Amino acid sequence: MSFVVDEFIKLTSINSPPKKEGVLGRYLVEQLTRLGCAVTIDDSAQATGSDMGNIIARHPGCSGSLGSSGAEGAAQVPVLLLSAHMDTVTATEGMTPQRCGDRLVSNGETVLGADDKAGIAMILGLLEVVQRDAALSCPPLEIVLTVQEEVGLVGCRGLTEPLQGAYGYVLDGDGDVGSVVNRAPTHTVMTLKVRGRAAHAGAEPEKGINAIVVAAEAIAQIRSGRIDLETTSNFGTIHGGKAMNIVAEDVEITAEVRSLSPQRMEAEVQRILDVFERACAEKGAGLQVEKEVHYQAYSLADDHPLICMAREAAQATGEAFVLEATGAGSDANIFNERGVPCTVLGIGMTEPHTIVESIAVDQLEKGVALLVEIVKRAARQKA
Repeated sequence: MSFVVDEFIKLTSINSPPKKEGVLGRYLVEQLTRLGCAVTIDDSAQATGSDMGNIIARHPGCSGSLGSSGAEGAAQVPVLLLSAHMDTVTATEGMTPQRCGDRLVSNGETVLGADDKAGIAMILGLLEVVQRDAALSCPPLEIVLTVQEEVGLVGCRGLTEPLQGAYGYVLDGDGDVGSVVNRAPTHTVMTLKVRGRAAHAGAEPEKGINAIVVAAEAIAQIRSGRIDLETTSNFGTIHGGKAMNIVAEDVEITAEVRSLSPQRMEAEVQRILDVFERACAEKGAGLQVEKEVHYQAYSLADDHPLICMAREAAQATGEAFVLEATGAGSDANIFNERGVPCTVLGIGMTEPHTIVESIAVDQLEKGVALLVEIVKRAARQKA
């Protein structure tokens, strides 16, 4: 069994749901240190509520076949950031991955956790190659392993350690190895609180204003789901009312809008608010709105160095190169907001966030091979 496969099995055998990444994190600190990294844990835990902070590991790189000496030569090129997240969407207590043909699967009771432990395993696999291959040229590396990605990119948003990376890759994509996400959306979340008036539902309903009905009439006027090729919206939860025989006084709805176009996102958010305001005004109900942009869109041109290096690496390893947009967010959105251009690499996981999540063994190995080719090219970039 190859190093990356063995490492993946170890990682996925460690339970690490959001806020409980500590056991996995301590194991990763040991591994990263063994593989030649200087490791720091940031002080974000108090703010995020996790039982440890984000891990930031730095490797000096090596000049290998480029001819310069050691870390001195590597230091002349930009620092390459590699990132993945430590948490899984749900707990995996007691789960040990199983081999099913050419794939690794869970025990059928929990998620596997390839999202995103496959990404971590590939990064460790790269470091293993760097350590044993003296001829390999590798730029200085900054490895960021975050907490609580699955619950709103909380760990990455809370990073307190200054970043040194000039650009980077987040290993967290659904597609096969060789696929790259170069566009991701802005994400706005809203809480809409409709305030009506309570009354006895049987004796005097005329005196009430049913907040649930007002909200339902508003939602019925709003198209949701796929709005256009770049935009989606969704009403996710609705909570309200106190009893069946009371005209509902309050209701709270959560909604989201995502779009690759910030302008279209803003227009769709405003459309939702306009409909709710009009429906409430017509019925005499009140409306309170809470709105927050969780992350901003990013877009990298086809000729950006990150895209070019990934394309050339895919060609060198014989993988199909696929450049695509996504409707989902990732830590790459936050890194781009912080001024570090990043894109997302596919890591070959299938059906993440389900108990039938799986990953092919060869995707793990191909992921390491792709990273090796990427760092060769990154080592030739100019600072």
